[in-house]
Amino acid sequence: MKYYIILTSYVVPPEMVVEHTPAHRAHLGEYYKKGVMLFSGPMEPRTGGILYANAEDVSVIEEMVSVDPFKTTGCANFQIIEMKPVMWAEGLNNLFGTP
Repeated sequence: MKYYIILTSYVVPPEMVVEHTPAHRAHLGEYYKKGVMLFSGPMEPRTGGILYANAEDVSVIEEMVSVDPFKTTGCANFQIIEMKPVMWAEGLNNLFGTP
């Protein structure tokens, strides 16, 4: 399994982001059901968001991003970063295994 951090940065006024947030969250909800999304949330201050996901191949993540309402409405830019966890808190062993 590969792990990805997806950084979003908003490129529109906050009211447009708020308008499209329910659709964005519903979209991510579908990927939570598929086991792709692991956690997500807005940055503070709310200039973008951070998504954490896993997939066998980056193409799954690229597809998820390509149809995200924040992407399709031009609300945000997305940056996909593959990362390899090598250390984690014991409480995350179910996610990553044993360090």
